[in-house]
Amino acid sequence: MFGRHVVNALTRYCDGDLSPADRQRVDAHLVTCVRCRSALEEIQFSARLVQQLKVVSAPPLVWDRIEETLSASSRRHSRSYGWGLGPGPWGLGVRWAFAGALSLVAVASAYWMTRETTPRPWAVTRASDNDTRRMAAGEWVETGSGSRARIIVGQLGTVDVAAETRVRLGKVSESEYRLSLARGTISAEIDAPPRLFIVDTPASTVVDLGCAYTVTVGDDGAGVLRMTKGWSALEWKGRQSLVPAGAMCRTTPVTGPGTPYFEDASAALKRAVDEFDKGTNPSQALEVVIAEARVRDTLTLWHLLSRVDAPDRVRVYERIAQFEPLPAGITRDQILALDAGALRKWREELAWKW
Repeated sequence: MFGRHVVNALTRYCDGDLSPADRQRVDAHLVTCVRCRSALEEIQFSARLVQQLKVVSAPPLVWDRIEETLSASSRRHSRSYGWGLGPGPWGLGVRWAFAGALSLVAVASAYWMTRETTPRPWAVTRASDNDTRRMAAGEWVETGSGSRARIIVGQLGTVDVAAETRVRLGKVSESEYRLSLARGTISAEIDAPPRLFIVDTPASTVVDLGCAYTVTVGDDGAGVLRMTKGWSALEWKGRQSLVPAGAMCRTTPVTGPGTPYFEDASAALKRAVDEFDKGTNPSQALEVVIAEARVRDTLTLWHLLSRVDAPDRVRVYERIAQFEPLPAGITRDQILALDAGALRKWREELAWKW
């Protein structure tokens, strides 16, 4: 029925005229097809605009002027030359009429050509007037001290833009929706396959793994990610931090993503992690983290395995092993050698407690 794309079914989809089975097929297709999502957004955007239009009558003065002009023209040109384009007043009038019509066609064509060659895949709503407009990649969404906005991420979710925030709209493709947060705070709620939604910051890249989160960036470029649902990965120059729901992680332009910890961890552990990441007495800070760690804080310890020197790695490993033994087939030497496969399998077991 639909073929490779579902564009022809989108009007009925918006009107609720599809059967439940066909609607489910369209929903599934929209998740992975940026072309059809863009077409749906155009239909929805146009529908919202039409709903906002008001029907008004032209002022009486307009109709009076039209009648006066027509009457004057009729009196001046009592002799008619028909509809030919030959000499005479009506021939000239017809030529002007055709010229005017062609001009309108040219203007309309130029408008639609410009519109088509300048894709505007983003929809942005300002909270102040609830006005929604289409915006292109490369444009900025900026809010003042008393304003907010919402960015519609296709069919994937929304990004709420807090006051005093500057966000650049980025690339949109079948495999990626991308934003850049220069400063301020955004709250994203995304329901999509992993790595489809990405936010760049001056100190890290937030890669969505199916989640809801808030990320804040200060004037110095440093930031903090707080997860409320699902997972995100912070990535920067080969360094990665995995942050699950309930956890947070700081970032700095110098070192990128820091070490994540749960927000319900002890104040001493959180303070020690921040000091470790800053390089302030790292050995002493590590002692505090190891001493304060609970089962759930193996999230923090697992990340520290690859961020401490070899002698300290043994201590971190032994503390994690007290909470969760190694999976079958994984050895102590593999973990201490930072074998990527072994670390991943141990993390998958530990994550049940995160």
